[in-house]
Amino acid sequence: MIPSPFLFCVSYLIGRVRQRARSAGAGHPESGALSLEWIVIAGILVVAAVAAGAFFTTQISSWESKIP
Repeated sequence: MIPSPFLFCVSYLIGRVRQRARSAGAGHPESGALSLEWIVIAGILVVAAVAAGAFFTTQISSWESKIP
């Protein structure tokens, strides 16, 4: 079985978020603020990537249907 690169990336990102959340809860206010910023930025990037993926998938499908 070949591991999926997508699942590897998702598990890596989840691990990084957990690590940042633990450092935010460690009592260092500066690291907590930075962690929260990175979590928000990562969330925005994930939402943008999913939206772009859905958009491009529909566009590719529509162009594929035009090929004889």
